Amino acid sequence: MARNLVIVESPAKAKTIGKYLGSDYTVEASIGHIMDLPKNDIGVELVHRTFEPTLIVSPGKEKIVDRLKKLAAKSDAVFLAPDPDREGEAIAAHLKFQLLPAVKKGTPVRRVTFNEITKKAVKAAFDHTRDVDENLVDAQQTRRVLDRLVGYQISPLLWDKVRRGLSAGRVQTVALRLIVEREREINAFKPVEYWNIDAVLAPGKGGQEFTARMVGVKGQSIRVANGVDAEGKEQFLSNALPDKEAVDEVMAQLERATWRVRSIEKKERKQNPKAPFTTSQLQQQAAGRLGFNVRRTMGVAQRLYEGIEIGSEGTVGLITYMRTDSTRMSPDAVKEVREWVGKKYGDKYLPATENVYKSKKDAQDAHEAIRPTSISFVPDEIRKYLSDEQYRLYKLIWERAVTSQMVPAIFDQTTVDIEAKADVSYDFRTTGSILKFDGFLKFEEEAKKAKAARDAKAAAEEKKLAAASAEGDGEAESAKDATSEDGSADRRLPELKDGQALTCNKIDPQQKFTQPPPRFNEASLVKTLEEKGIGRPSTYASIINTIQERDYVKKIAQKLVPTEIGMVVTELLVKNFPYIFETGYTAQLEGELDSVEAGTEKWTDLLNGFYGHFEKELKVAEKDMEDIKRMEQDTNEICEKCGAPLILKWGKFGSFYSCSNFTKLKPITVALGPLKKDPKAATKKVLATFHFPMHVKALDDEMPEFNEEVKDKPALMEALSRAAVKAKEKGLKLVVEPDTCDFTKENFAAKPDLNSAEADAEQEEEFCDNCGRTMVLRNGPWGPFMACPGYNDDPPCKTIRKLTQKVQTKPPVQLDEPCPKCGKPLLQRDGQYGEFIACSGYPKCKYVKQEILDVPCPKCGGEVAVRKNKRGDTFYGCTRYPKCDFTSNQKLVNETCPKCDSAYLVEVSNAEGTFLVCPNNHAKMPKRRVKKGAEEVAPTAPECSYEKKIGPPKVKEEVPERTKPDPEKTRTLVEAMA
Repeated sequence: MARNLVIVESPAKAKTIGKYLGSDYTVEASIGHIMDLPKNDIGVELVHRTFEPTLIVSPGKEKIVDRLKKLAAKSDAVFLAPDPDREGEAIAAHLKFQLLPAVKKGTPVRRVTFNEITKKAVKAAFDHTRDVDENLVDAQQTRRVLDRLVGYQISPLLWDKVRRGLSAGRVQTVALRLIVEREREINAFKPVEYWNIDAVLAPGKGGQEFTARMVGVKGQSIRVANGVDAEGKEQFLSNALPDKEAVDEVMAQLERATWRVRSIEKKERKQNPKAPFTTSQLQQQAAGRLGFNVRRTMGVAQRLYEGIEIGSEGTVGLITYMRTDSTRMSPDAVKEVREWVGKKYGDKYLPATENVYKSKKDAQDAHEAIRPTSISFVPDEIRKYLSDEQYRLYKLIWERAVTSQMVPAIFDQTTVDIEAKADVSYDFRTTGSILKFDGFLKFEEEAKKAKAARDAKAAAEEKKLAAASAEGDGEAESAKDATSEDGSADRRLPELKDGQALTCNKIDPQQKFTQPPPRFNEASLVKTLEEKGIGRPSTYASIINTIQERDYVKKIAQKLVPTEIGMVVTELLVKNFPYIFETGYTAQLEGELDSVEAGTEKWTDLLNGFYGHFEKELKVAEKDMEDIKRMEQDTNEICEKCGAPLILKWGKFGSFYSCSNFTKLKPITVALGPLKKDPKAATKKVLATFHFPMHVKALDDEMPEFNEEVKDKPALMEALSRAAVKAKEKGLKLVVEPDTCDFTKENFAAKPDLNSAEADAEQEEEFCDNCGRTMVLRNGPWGPFMACPGYNDDPPCKTIRKLTQKVQTKPPVQLDEPCPKCGKPLLQRDGQYGEFIACSGYPKCKYVKQEILDVPCPKCGGEVAVRKNKRGDTFYGCTRYPKCDFTSNQKLVNETCPKCDSAYLVEVSNAEGTFLVCPNNHAKMPKRRVKKGAEEVAPTAPECSYEKKIGPPKVKEEVPERTKPDPEKTRTLVEAMA
């Protein structure tokens, strides 16, 4: 047996590290955190303000902990090697807490950290072990306690005031606030009109044309007022005129103006390379260039970090730790990159000294930037070992690390000022630049050339098919078009001189309007969170994930749009907790958490300061928070059914309009005996509850055989008398109902348009949080769910997500057919077991249309209907369920058995054909599975042998395949594993 035990978080990481350490080490995975706060209690001591957390073994982790204890008891040393961050340090601390009582006396329990999973880094880490860093643990524990205090004390308020199941988060609410405030800016935005004037000029007739824009009049810049900024400072739109009147005046002058070059300025411009990736920069670039959402980026990066099989190299961690806010690379890594660049491209692409980049002011700088573990693993050379998404992300990281140690790109930039002279002098300007030396843009230029070659080849093939004789010229021309400087991103100007006369070929006035600020996408939200100091690199993905999982935000066309519930929750929380959910205070807390990690502030002091503010605001909110659940607002909307005013109310799925004539009062049943004995007393009882008008009904199984509207007391007494006679004759139930209107309609104006073309197009693939692979749709005992395809891999990835009811249902379709019970239109709905047809008057009318067989129920004589189970299989059951529990998997046929006089036969299909079989033919009837624990009941009817073949075997009915659901409406069901 191995003498040393090493514990990491995931099986994938364990597999990679195990290969490096050899047979003296057993590497096991804790599968993430093993201890947490209890779910059914706040788990934080608040009476004496010690804030001591109550940690328990996480549910489902008991077997893992027991196994690790047994292994630790037999080991000579235990090494704790979770990720090198606060979360990893907390996992290590919890492992140590659980294992210390189990290990032999004197057995060392040491912490091991490494920034990259390579043989060299792992072995070096085991030569420099340390104890668990309590400051890091305190920082993680403080964040966890902060989030628990907010979540467990504010969420019940939202349940009471808005809707059950809602929750609040300390950081997530602030992120949601940014999205909501941006949406309000967009809704309140008023566009400003402005005009640009462009002139198409050339140095003489037939000369190369270029475009210049009007920038001023008589040396004074032109601009248009554009409101004020957040600080009240005036804003302007440069190089613009305010309206058509001003444009027409200028155009009249320009039509007869003479044009000349006033001055030419040429200068060299440098574009510097960018630093290696931090987490937020990687997330933003992966979104912009690869189309990855934040969750997908981090899942793929996790896989690259933990290790990929690279041929004879074995399993190799390809990138360094991917949660970092540092731009620093190790000296060895910088040296390796510089040697590679010098050898590949020569000294002219290599700066004299290494490029050094500054991290942002509040960066923790605990880890290196995200970089390849070895530059020798060139993306194109190892592509065959990577999935497409792994290759694309790895290439992005690899190229960024390499270009960070290359020289700047150099452009020749030319600025030309032009004068149009009429009654006054009008100023125009144009700028052009040419790439003089590609420098760090070498990869981009090579990519352009490769694309040009591909385009040229494709064009040549097309020419070849069209006309064989033109093949050569076509290829050359295509190559020229794709690679020429005119076709590139560079903008070239003709040769010009000071004072040179120009010809104006066209004047182009363009009317424009200012646009509202754009909605956030995942990348821009990460950028804003980073700029404002909200959250840390390891939290961005979970923040964005959480606000979408809670249905506070919906992603439409890659943009984050707040839902109505998101808007309402944000407004309530910001109004009632103005200090706690203020962006500046949230950023300040992040700085204080960094101080706890550095050991310069006690975690209890931080929590005491926070809780002082929080407790005050919580008491005020409990007393004053608006009760949205009971909201009733008058509106100008009119009921389409009865013409009464509509009221705005709040329901399970948000706000809706309800008729003001609606009442929740239940009908009163009037007993025939008391009514006959004392009609006045019965009438008085009704009038004490209801107001006129009201309805008197005599019902047979909820269907009215007498129905009369009454508007005064005499009419009520007369209607009751006549209805009582009818009820007595036919044994009906006599009731009085209040006059009510059940008309409602959705408040679409308050909700994002989820049925728009953009929303429908948003069917992007969903990716595993843990390994980045594309999730697949599966069916289970409780319906469809999303699962990682690596569930049965070694090591397994058991990430799954359940689908919400909202995903699984389609909007109801109204049919022309009326309900036979109440006359309202029938609706075709999508339910748990497929489509069905039901009354639109539900819940008052519970009619459901069923396919009824012409065979009475053998058990009770009722009707037998065709039904389907969760798996989509057809069966036949009594409509009186649950009073009658008769079911059959075989179709009942209304024929009498000629041998034993059974009232019905059944259809049985097998490999030999389809048969009509007597239900008493026990040998031929399919065996029914007995419920677990139940005794098998012997048949009571005598054995019958009747069977008759009526056709070939039936083709099994195929259950229609479910379409891919919208990934933004899924929910995490189980923690990501491995």
